Formats: sequence, C-alpha cells, structure tokens
Amino acid sequence: MKKVLFTVLVTILFFSCKDEGGERFKVSGKIQNAEGKMVYLEEISIGTMRPVTVDTAALGADGRFSLSSPMGEAASYNIRVDENDYPVASLINDKPSVELDATMSKENKMFPEKYEVKGSPASQTMKEFMKAFNDKLKSIFDATREADSLRSIVAKDSLINLKAQFAATTARELKEYTLAEIKKSKNAALTLFELGYYQSSANNPNTGLPPIDNSEVMAIINNAVKDNPDHISLAGLKKNLDAQTQSAQAAAGGANWVGKAAPDFTLPDVNGKPVSLNSFKGKYVLVDFWASWCRPCRVENPNVVNAYNRFKDKNFTILGVSLDEDKNAWLDAIKKDQLAWTQVSDLKQWQSMVIPLYQFDGIPYNVLLDPQGNVIAESLRGAELEAKLAEIIK
Repeated sequence: MKKVLFTVLVTILFFSCKDEGGERFKVSGKIQNAEGKMVYLEEISIGTMRPVTVDTAALGADGRFSLSSPMGEAASYNIRVDENDYPVASLINDKPSVELDATMSKENKMFPEKYEVKGSPASQTMKEFMKAFNDKLKSIFDATREADSLRSIVAKDSLINLKAQFAATTARELKEYTLAEIKKSKNAALTLFELGYYQSSANNPNTGLPPIDNSEVMAIINNAVKDNPDHISLAGLKKNLDAQTQSAQAAAGGANWVGKAAPDFTLPDVNGKPVSLNSFKGKYVLVDFWASWCRPCRVENPNVVNAYNRFKDKNFTILGVSLDEDKNAWLDAIKKDQLAWTQVSDLKQWQSMVIPLYQFDGIPYNVLLDPQGNVIAESLRGAELEAKLAEIIK
C-alpha cells in the first residue's frame, strides 16, 4: 500500500483536456548554440506517462522558433531539440504566449547552459523551484560522498556523523521547502510538477529524501482540486488515486498499523540473547526497521540518534530490528552510527520473520508504540519523528 500513491506520483505530470478550436498556447523565442535542426513542443500526459509531441518547427539559422498548441487547461510542456533526452526547458501554459531564450552548453550541447522565460509566471516559478531544489540535492550528494570517503579511510566517527547529519538535515529541509512551495501554488500543473519532482528524487535511495507520505499527498491533491474546481484532469486524477488507495487497502487487509496492537516477535540481540517486543511494554517504543547496507537508513540514523538522546529519559526507548545478513557489517554499523539502544536481528534480510508480520516493503520503516503496545504512528522520518515524540511525551 505504501507505494501506491508514491508510484503514481513519481510519474505524475499531467492530464490534458483540450478544445481544438479555442485559444492557442504559443511558445516562441531563440535557442542558441544548438546542433539540432528541429524543435519540439511536448505535452506531458499522465495517460501515457511519457511526453507527447503536439507541434514541431525548424530552428532558424539564428536559432529562432515558434510553436503552438490548443490552450486547454493547466498543463506542463517540454521544449526539446531533435532527439536529445534532456529538454531545453519546461513550461506551464498559465498564459497564452510565452517567450523562451536559451543557450545550449558548449561542452555538452544536449544540456542548456541557461534559459530565460518571459510571459509565464508559473514557468518562472517552476524554473526557480528546480534551481533551488537541485542546489540542495547536490549538497546532499556531496556530504554523503564525503562521509563515504571518510569511512573508507577509517576517519573519526564524529566527523563521519557530522557529514551524515548534515545530509539528513538538508534532506529534511528540502522536503520542508518543497511542501512550502506546493502550499503557495494555486496552479494545478505547477503543484503536480513540484510534487512529482520531489517524489521522483525521493525514489532514488542515494538522495536520502524522506518521501511525502500518502496522507500528505492526498491532502495536496484535495487542496489542488479545491483551488482548481474546473480542472477536469485533476478531478480525474483524484478519483483514480482514491480508487487505487482503497484497492490497495483492501488487498493488504488494512496493513496500516495505527490504532492496532503491534504484533509481538522475539529475535536475538547482538549477543544472541532472545528479546521480545512485548518486554518493552510500559514505555513508548520506536520499533525501527533498518540495515547496515541501506543507505537511506544510514542517512536517517543521525535523526533517530537525536530523537533517542532527547527523549530516552522520558519513558521512551528504541528497538532496532535489522534486515542484515552479515553480522559483522551489522555490528560495525551500530558502532559507527552510535546506535545506543537494543538491536535485534535474525540475519535473514528480506526473509526475516518480521516482514510478513508488519507487511512493509521498504526500509527505513518504523512504528511508534504507546506503553500498552498499540501503534500510534508509523513511517516517521526526519523532523517528523521528534515532532511526534514532543507531541505525545510531556
């Protein structure tokens, strides 16, 4: 169930509903330093989940072009030169006429060195969002790479953790930035672009980005429908997502654990001593499913450490459940990431007994239990974890 909205929204760009006889969306301008001969206007349709060419034109000797398509409702478009995989620019049809001035890179003419958009506030906002997003994402990659390099030369754990903490903090900030930008948007196409752009990046385990969860996604879609009541395609998307969510819940037998008793299990700790989940009753417990080989887990671990240190003296603890197979790698990760709470594992990776019990299909994953052993939250990551603990533990 957890992947239903995520999978749909990774590929979300937009529906299109056009009136062939009405107003036209016109894009004109200049693309300098391009090797191609033809320029394409592509609408990105959720119907096929791939770009659809709606107009073509020859590039003039000076790089000038002019393209158009029926205006329709709010949608996203690419400007692409010949068979290049990377678009020159992405646009939104919030205004009937848009001007594009782009210069292709001299080193790699598949990529734009820069581009300017005039006449379309939504397209300009989209451009600024992508620039800010990609700058933050680069800083996450750089910090993660530095942490990996430090591990390879057996650097001090404190320095490695500092780099990992920076990456985790930046990932959390990037999610917060995206949600803030989505909240500001009143254009259906821009809203869905920003949501899909983030979710596709969160799908890459190397980013360490916490995905926008299903409840947040549906809240975004519902707000977009409220702001765009006449957007037929958006209404259709909401109907489709509602149906898929209900279908997934039925197929999973209602695998959402909130409000239910957490299934008990017993697994050996690092010394081989059996430890049962029920033995932690009387405390708030975060059951944290992770593995040493899981990069997003390792990036998230500093956040879990911070939460543990803040609340460990307030009737709160953590039970780490590893999906490792190599015991030495597991123990080494516990030491390096400074995980000071109880850790258990049957060292069977995805064949672990906890998988069918909790019905999750990706890590990091966690459930938060109250002192009676009932689940009160799940899939808490980044700032969400500390915020939830601060809410319930006084």
